[in-house]
Amino acid sequence: MTDEPYIAEHFPLLATIDSPADLKKLSVDQLPQVCDELRRFIVHELSTNPGHFASSMGAVDIVVALHYVFDTPEDRIVWDVGHQAYAHKILTGRRDRFSTNRKMGGLSGFPNPNESEYDTFIAGHASNSISAALGMSIAAELEGKPQRHVVAVIGDASISGGLAFEGLNNASNHKNNLLIILNDNDMSIDRPVGALGEYMTELSTSKRYNNIRYKSYQFLRRHGVIGDSGKGVVLRFNNAMKSLLTGQQNIFEGLNIRYFGPFDGHDVKRLVKVLSEVKDMTGPKLVHLHTVKGKGYAPAESDPTTWHAPGRFNEETGERVKDRAEWEPLKYQDVFGKTLVELAQANDRIVGITAAMPGGTSMSMMQQAFPQRTFDVGISEGHAVTFAGGLAKEGYHPFVAIYSSFLQRAYDEIIHDVSIARLPVTFCIDRGGLVGEDGVTHHGLFDLAYLRCIPGMVVAAPINEHDLRDLMYTSQLPEQCSPFAIRYPRGRGVIKEWHNEMRELPVGHGRQLSDGSKVAVLSLGHIGNAVAKAVARLRDEGIAVAHYDMIYLKPIDEDILRQVAERFDQVVTVEDGTIVGGLGSAVAEWMTLQQHPVGVTRLGVPDRFIDQGTVAQQQQVCGFDVDTIYETLKNLTKNLSS
Repeated sequence: MTDEPYIAEHFPLLATIDSPADLKKLSVDQLPQVCDELRRFIVHELSTNPGHFASSMGAVDIVVALHYVFDTPEDRIVWDVGHQAYAHKILTGRRDRFSTNRKMGGLSGFPNPNESEYDTFIAGHASNSISAALGMSIAAELEGKPQRHVVAVIGDASISGGLAFEGLNNASNHKNNLLIILNDNDMSIDRPVGALGEYMTELSTSKRYNNIRYKSYQFLRRHGVIGDSGKGVVLRFNNAMKSLLTGQQNIFEGLNIRYFGPFDGHDVKRLVKVLSEVKDMTGPKLVHLHTVKGKGYAPAESDPTTWHAPGRFNEETGERVKDRAEWEPLKYQDVFGKTLVELAQANDRIVGITAAMPGGTSMSMMQQAFPQRTFDVGISEGHAVTFAGGLAKEGYHPFVAIYSSFLQRAYDEIIHDVSIARLPVTFCIDRGGLVGEDGVTHHGLFDLAYLRCIPGMVVAAPINEHDLRDLMYTSQLPEQCSPFAIRYPRGRGVIKEWHNEMRELPVGHGRQLSDGSKVAVLSLGHIGNAVAKAVARLRDEGIAVAHYDMIYLKPIDEDILRQVAERFDQVVTVEDGTIVGGLGSAVAEWMTLQQHPVGVTRLGVPDRFIDQGTVAQQQQVCGFDVDTIYETLKNLTKNLSS
């Protein structure tokens, strides 16, 4: 918890704000100081407790203006993604707990209704704010509360997502008073791509027209010349005039959503004025704001991609703190990136695809080496998969690199557009398993279960960097004519000499790592290293437990299962994913169908959502850290021996 005297001394206005009601007691002229203090407070806190930095710095003025103008929480603010909501948390009664942000038992790194009534909807994945806010706005109409304002805050990258377009398309079909705030900083995590990104940039050229139009509308409305009943005719006339004068059409007005802007998103006093004037207008409307990601902190402004989530840093100098051991293994994502380039050098039919995360997945390495064969499709995971299917149909071999939790949004496309036709697409699923401080919305816990049930899908997980490389190599061999999923965790591997001579790992075959009696443990993926440590500890105590690395969840190695069923009394499965439908389920199903009386104990993520914390803490809570695996195996062996 941040020291209260320190806050009072260094952030005198912020120290008086425990809720938006306190903010409203200030004059408009004091709001720039509030914004300045918020930025300095965020810098101070995140320098030692890392989080999403640049996005939150860029949205401070928007947050202050919204809470100053609207009556939250009665009025609803829906944040898209939530990277930008730190100032919102600080102003809504969580300032003194902000030092617990992203920690176990502390504040979530994203808006979460379970945490505060001011967090109106879950946030963490892009593009859902407009649809959710539209539902809330229509609910207000149905409840007879048209005076309740509902605001969706969405970024220029998120608005390119398919769900955002669906929300926009439906916004004018039903009676509602939705206000959309478009936070346009010309940046996602990496730079936005696609025609819409270019269009958003071009909109700034029509600022003069928008100012004239907005002032003219206000004048005519105040003098009773036009009213809400005639807004459709006026809107269509304005659209036609703007198209004639500027040579371009406004996509939002084309959807019958009134458009205002663009405005300077860092002029908090102007924002208060604009929001006050548009908030009571009926019908859907959009206010377009230009902001700078990382605003107020020079290092972040100059390099917003790095400062999206920079880790710990020196508050005064901006120098990032690197806790480096003398030797550290590479991150799995970097092994993926380097290996993909190596494979692409040998196979000119390989192409790379990612969805707005070339840096996060290390697809950027392929992008740099083979720019013509690498495609960043933006926040469009469904399109990424179907696009890959089209490439595969024409004889190319796509490697699609997407975070596990984000790939969930492309499930239909995986089935319909890739798997039915058995197209050779390699899905490189980053951040598989528990991911730590990003918490519940970002864990990759369901991929094993949701992919395992798809006919023809190969599902694999490497225990180390060599296996990752070998699986990537195996997936692109000519004889592999089916979709191939490789999932690996966030963070570093375990091998110093990661660059092995790649070889085929026969599909559907695992391997035995150690022998034992009575108890056998089957693991899948990187968590097998924790199992190996637990098994080694038991061996030092004279207890022999067999350990098998399954490598493939589907097709599963039935020879190993048959051997285990015949030789052992108890089987333990360990996986870094939900135990519902994953490895444990697969083993238990096989044993039941084969009528083997072997007991199966499943270790993994239980059937509940897991909050933020370190990965080690989360594994302990879920019961598959090294100590818990050790205790489980020891107790089972002891019970079977007695």
